[in-house]
Amino acid sequence: MTIHSLYILSKSGGLIYQHDHNLPTIENEKTFSYPLELKLDVQNRNVVVSFGQRDGIRVGHMLVAVNGMRVTGHQLDDGREALQVLQDEANYPINLKFARPRLTTNEKIFQASMFYPLYALACQLSPEPRSSGIEILEADNFRMNCFQTLTGVKFMVISDPKQNGVDSLLHRVYELYSDYALKNPFYSLEMPIRCELFDEHLKTALDQAERLGLSSV
Repeated sequence: MTIHSLYILSKSGGLIYQHDHNLPTIENEKTFSYPLELKLDVQNRNVVVSFGQRDGIRVGHMLVAVNGMRVTGHQLDDGREALQVLQDEANYPINLKFARPRLTTNEKIFQASMFYPLYALACQLSPEPRSSGIEILEADNFRMNCFQTLTGVKFMVISDPKQNGVDSLLHRVYELYSDYALKNPFYSLEMPIRCELFDEHLKTALDQAERLGLSSV
């Protein structure tokens, strides 16, 4: 059982808290012959795939190793430029390892802002009055559970589709939010949550839910 991440959105749709709990590391390694079938470019100081895909390697994936040597940014650990190494036919066949990059803070904020109108649209499209909006969104390799409080704050958990007890976990997180965030006299509903006690108890709740996979977390 796996819980990947938690998002908390304010009433206006802003991201006020995010925690990556157990994100999988997705890596693909393959030996290539010359010329390289993928087009690579430097983006945000990293070497990423800009065109072409094969064997699990997709556009946007980041080059992390060349012949077993780690790539940091756009350079190998020995100081050579990664793109120059890839352009030299004498270095082939060459073994390359790619990984899916982690989301940046700005990308997480953007995703949260995109979910807010989708939630509102689901409420409007529902044939039933007072629809609760999106509560579960399930794909083949993940599930998103959403719980909205009476004040409009939304709690979202991204987990493995087989993870049990997520609804109970969301209510537990809401209790922690009420105990350690709302009771802080200096906190308002639109502010980012910065509380060490909340962080500690949240991680404990996520660990218990992930380990047990039951509703009694």
